[in-house]
Amino acid sequence: MPGKTRTPAAADGRGPRRTALVTGASAGIGEAIAGCLAREGFRLVLVARSAGKLEGLAAELRGTCGVAVEVIPTDLAAPGAVAALAAALARKRRTIDLLVNNAGTLEQGGFTVIAAARHRAIVELNVAVPTAMLAAFVPAMVRRGWGRVLNVASIGAFQPVPGLATYAASKAYLLSLSEALGEELAGTGVTVTALCPGITATAMLGGAKAHNPKLARLPGFVVGDVAEVAEAGVRGCLRGEAVVVPGAVNQAAVLAAGSTPKWLLRKVAGVVGRKMI
Repeated sequence: MPGKTRTPAAADGRGPRRTALVTGASAGIGEAIAGCLAREGFRLVLVARSAGKLEGLAAELRGTCGVAVEVIPTDLAAPGAVAALAAALARKRRTIDLLVNNAGTLEQGGFTVIAAARHRAIVELNVAVPTAMLAAFVPAMVRRGWGRVLNVASIGAFQPVPGLATYAASKAYLLSLSEALGEELAGTGVTVTALCPGITATAMLGGAKAHNPKLARLPGFVVGDVAEVAEAGVRGCLRGEAVVVPGAVNQAAVLAAGSTPKWLLRKVAGVVGRKMI
């Protein structure tokens, strides 16, 4: 809960203080997750492109939670960025016990009107980067016998989303990867959790509304609170849950998607999606 700080000596109830790495930590869900982990007593490594925002968040969390926070401004989509980040942490002897793959991007609109470069950027940041991060940090978790991974996907991972075709496909990849890797790692002490929020009140949503005023018509009850999303994700991650879908509306949508014939799901998604383009 906000304002509640656990002792940083044993964030998960065992052994020494642990360290969490959060990508996309400068705003939105990533920022909220960083706050939750700090209140759980984790030391933090915060990664995003904006040094100023990261430094501001780090100062706040050091002051309110009394945890060590390291800031590493990085554009993870740049060639070699993930390898450079892993090497820098290795030189500093930083052990990453909990990895949050939150950095991501989207582009709302018809597939054919979105520039090819934007499609590539979505796939790079939403697919290639988290895959590389997992390859860089999970093997050491397995060797140590304990670790947690939280991959931030989306309820869009469960169905086609016209108007967000590439974004939803990238999140479907991340969900599938999370579930498969979690099963591979069963019994190792390392778990993988996919957080699948619905539409959430973040700066990313604000930017999408500015680009497409039709999104402003979304009813308030379908827009999730970022703090509640983050808390659900961190809670599920620490428990080792495979998939976390925060919010009753989102859970109902996922259940409906799973029980609806594929052809009908496509048709319904098409009707709704085309109205939002």
